[in-house]
Amino acid sequence: MTTAFAPNPSAINLPTLPDGWPIGSYDTYREAQRAVDHLADNDFAVQDVTIVGVEPMLVERVAARLTWGRVLGGGAASGAWLGLFVGLLLSLFTAGAGLFPILIGLVSGVAFGMASAAMRYGATRGQRDFVSHSQLVARRYDVLCKPRNAELGRSMLATLTMSPAPVR
Repeated sequence: MTTAFAPNPSAINLPTLPDGWPIGSYDTYREAQRAVDHLADNDFAVQDVTIVGVEPMLVERVAARLTWGRVLGGGAASGAWLGLFVGLLLSLFTAGAGLFPILIGLVSGVAFGMASAAMRYGATRGQRDFVSHSQLVARRYDVLCKPRNAELGRSMLATLTMSPAPVR
């Protein structure tokens, strides 16, 4: 018997290693996804299929150089949104206030946003003068299938590799 406070062992979804036999290996996730889509389109039991990224890598792509102008502009923009929101709330709950609370909220939000962004950027002391985006990718993507359907899946994917890829 499980209650709201007692853990249900079947509800805990801990990470496990994938199981199954390899039925295909691809250089990109898009190719592995296309293979599984091909299986699904041909009424294959795709609930037996797993896509596994092998040799994961964290790739950080640098987008732009970070300058004081960019930092202060971004701080002003984010502060403006917060200030506008607070100002709108104040104007809704203050009778006859007009646009004054919105204007005060906007100006103080811009000032607070710029000040907090300047403090954060100044604390780095030039150690990270760029903006980047991180992405987890794999060197290759294997498509695994449970043993009961692996041979059928492998033969279905063999026909896929012979056909040209669709143009997008």
